[in-house]
Amino acid sequence: VQLQASGGGLMQAGGSLRLSCAASGGTFSRYVMGWFRQAPGKERDFVAAISWSALYYADSVKGRFTISRDNAKNTVYLQMNSLKSEDTAVYYCAAASGLRRYIIATMGNPEEYDSWGQGTLVTVSS
Repeated sequence: VQLQASGGGLMQAGGSLRLSCAASGGTFSRYVMGWFRQAPGKERDFVAAISWSALYYADSVKGRFTISRDNAKNTVYLQMNSLKSEDTAVYYCAAASGLRRYIIATMGNPEEYDSWGQGTLVTVSS
């Protein structure tokens, strides 16, 4: 599956952004979809994941970010509210098709994903 992320930009702290990730070339509804982020000089960190029945969030974004999907549009979204400067990063969407995707708690591991989008930059100014 090919993934194309969009929606990044510059936002002031406290503001909101919505990221989108459009998928093509696969059966979208069968994938667990995830969002990760990578700040300059840091490792890629898990943000959120969504299956057909479950959601999973990193503690750092719980209550502020919401992941959702529209299978009819082959798109996954990340609504980011109450943005903080520490949310500044390149955000990547990813798709997982392996057997472990049935256990949502395993979807925080980037190694569980087999397709990645190109990333979209989110910059939050304080």
